[in-house]
Amino acid sequence: MHEADFIDHLRTIATHSAARGLMDDAAVLDVGGTALVLTHDMLVEGVHFLPDDAPADIAWKLVAVNMSDLAAKGAAPLAVLMGAGLARDTTWSRAFVDGLGLALDHFGAALVGGDTVTMPAAAPVTLGLTAIGLAPPGGAPSRGGAQPGDDLWVTGTIGDAGLGLAARLGQIAGAPEALVRAYTRPHPNLPLGRALAAHVTAMADVSDGLLLDTQRIATASGIGIAVDIDAIPLSDAWHSVRGNSVADRIAAATMGDDYQLLFTATPGSAPAIAALAAAHGAAIARIGECQAGSGLSATSGGKPVTLPARLGYLH
Repeated sequence: MHEADFIDHLRTIATHSAARGLMDDAAVLDVGGTALVLTHDMLVEGVHFLPDDAPADIAWKLVAVNMSDLAAKGAAPLAVLMGAGLARDTTWSRAFVDGLGLALDHFGAALVGGDTVTMPAAAPVTLGLTAIGLAPPGGAPSRGGAQPGDDLWVTGTIGDAGLGLAARLGQIAGAPEALVRAYTRPHPNLPLGRALAAHVTAMADVSDGLLLDTQRIATASGIGIAVDIDAIPLSDAWHSVRGNSVADRIAAATMGDDYQLLFTATPGSAPAIAALAAAHGAAIARIGECQAGSGLSATSGGKPVTLPARLGYLH
C-alpha cells in the first residue's frame, strides 16, 4: 500500500484532537494544561541510510529527524523513547549507543526508555524514536494555518543532503564533504523554530522534499501556494556539482532530507523574520506566496513552470 493511502485509512481512527487529523508533522497533546508535542520517526537500513554508514552517524540522524519535527512546532525537547532491532554485532551497537548519547546531549533531550527486539537473520537495521517536546507559550503552529496573501519562507539551503547521498552512492565524483555531511549529520535549528513560532501562520520541516512539503501545507490549509523556483536557496557546494537551471532547481526541491524549516507568515512579519534570521545567524529566504484556490504551482522568471509528477519522497 502507498504511504498516502495508508495514512488516509488511519485518519478514520485517529480522531483525537491531538492527532491534528494526521495532517501535521507531530501530535500536540494537552495534559493538564500543558501542551506536549509528540513525534515518531523510523530509520530502516537500505531505505533511510546505507549499510556502511557509520553507526554514530545513523544515531545522529535518528535523533535529528525527530528534533526537526519538534523544531517545526516551535517545541523545546524533553525526552525520547527508542525502539531498536538488534541486527548488528556488539562493536557496531556500542558505537551506535555512544553516538546516540552525543546526539541527545547536543539537542538537549533525555533517553527515558523504549524497547529492543531480536531481528530475523539478515534483517535490516530498523530503528524508531519517539520524541517528546514542550510546546511554545503561544501554541504549536500547524501546517494548516496559512492564508491567501501570506508569504512562503524556508531556512538554510535545499538539496545538499540529496547530493550527499548521491556522492555516497558513487553517482557523482568530487563532491564537497559539506554535501556528504548534510546527508549524514543534519542540524535542525530548534532555537530558531521556537523563535519563529510566534510569527508564523503555518510551519513544517522539509523532510521529504521542499515541493512535497509545501504541497502538504497547501492541502492542510485549504489554499494554493505558488513557489518561485528561482528563489529556492542553493549552496555553493551544490553549485560546485550541479547547475542553476530550472531543472536543477526542481531536482533540489524534490530530493528531501534537508530538515530545514518551511513556513508561512503575513507580509507584515517580514521585518521580524529578518531580525530573527540575523539574531540566530541563519539564512531565511522568501520563496513564494499563498493564494486563493488549491494545490501547488511554480514560476521561474515570472512564467509558469510544469512541475514533475513526483514532488518528493513517498514510501
